[in-house]
Amino acid sequence: MTSVSVFCCLRGCLDGFRFTPNVPHVPRENPIQLDTAFMGYEVVIVKSGQRLCGAGAALGNAPLVQSKSYFEVKIQQGGSWAVGLATRQTDLSLTQGGMDEFSWSLCSDNTIRHNKQELYRLGSILNGTLANGDAVHKTPQEGDVVGVSYDHIQMKFYLNGNEIEFPITGVKGTVYPVLYVDDGAILDIVLENFNYSTPAGFEKIMLEQSLL
Repeated sequence: MTSVSVFCCLRGCLDGFRFTPNVPHVPRENPIQLDTAFMGYEVVIVKSGQRLCGAGAALGNAPLVQSKSYFEVKIQQGGSWAVGLATRQTDLSLTQGGMDEFSWSLCSDNTIRHNKQELYRLGSILNGTLANGDAVHKTPQEGDVVGVSYDHIQMKFYLNGNEIEFPITGVKGTVYPVLYVDDGAILDIVLENFNYSTPAGFEKIMLEQSLL
């Protein structure tokens, strides 16, 4: 990534932020965020560990250990991106998800991929408008929200609250949320106060000690 690309990435990531003096520090209630210890060399994490841009991937800092976990990712800016689950053995320098045996991802090319294999291709989702006026897209677009649920049996994706009917089985190992970006993409991970209702029985990711 060139210095100009890094500057543009930072400008996009920080868009809308202002540094205001004398503002009291408010501790974050949720310590789960993107993990600066497990990210690619050419990615940038900002917004208190919630926003990713640059080129590469980053994991969340907490594994999905509870019975039913859920998180969301908002596509703040389009480009090349992917969202899913991965173990810490995955290659975080990659800019596309599902390109090794340690990652399972929904990608911006409208495929669900694992180990370089295309498992499913989107296109069968209903396209139209809901009663409240929200658009139902066939494929994810800029501004959309992708949800991910995992119950240690199936991994499922959701697009703006609508389930994508392509569940993934065979996810192995201790997995974490993973986000990939390239070509100007900016992604925000949403770990609480979700945009859409969680699937029945699913909850936000919790730290392992809080489950004891």
